[in-house]
Amino acid sequence: MKEKILILEDEIGIRSFVSINLKREGYEIIEAGTGQEALEKISKEPDIKLALLDVMLPDISGIEVCKFIRQNFDQVGVIMLTAKAQEDDKIEGFISGADDYMVKPFSIKELLVRVSALLRRVKKDENLSKGNEIVSDSFVLNLDKRKLFKDNEEIELTPTEFSIVKYLMKNSNQSLSRDQILNEVWGTNYLYDFKIVDVNIRRIRNKIEEDPSKPKYIQTVWGYGYCFRKEE
Repeated sequence: MKEKILILEDEIGIRSFVSINLKREGYEIIEAGTGQEALEKISKEPDIKLALLDVMLPDISGIEVCKFIRQNFDQVGVIMLTAKAQEDDKIEGFISGADDYMVKPFSIKELLVRVSALLRRVKKDENLSKGNEIVSDSFVLNLDKRKLFKDNEEIELTPTEFSIVKYLMKNSNQSLSRDQILNEVWGTNYLYDFKIVDVNIRRIRNKIEEDPSKPKYIQTVWGYGYCFRKEE
């Protein structure tokens, strides 16, 4: 079954170019030219696996569409495609829930690599055995269902957040560098700004920590990276 990808882009030339290349890779493409159209289509197509979102649109911004996806379809992967290249713009995109961020003009080859990498994180592994869990204190990470539970309460995670938590919990009480986290979660085929790690960690802390400003579980290793603390 072909994976469905939503392309939200108001410039028809860019949208068609991206669509043609993704179709060549075997994906099923759903196109939208406005934010409102994107909201309607993703609501009607709940099996969409990934969304490519332009940021600057004539109606609803791609940031708002991303927030809607995170609130209603949290397992959908999101890549922002935008001409806004400032660091604050990238951080705003990541905080809104984006998994990745590409600045126009972009290489179509790099886009295809990033789409493939994100889809691997989105996909559930149907072959995992039952009871495949990582347990740490009050946390249970269920690898079959790709869900995180704290004190038996589910905590909603994006595909990227799940991958980060999985890596941290598998290596609990070990200091992991930002570079190690980048390589594990985003891959080694292309370079990312370390900010993508920091912003995702911030989002995860807001979900799992009693006081995100004084994290108990995901602690910062200053000048290096992060560590998931497990009580001895």
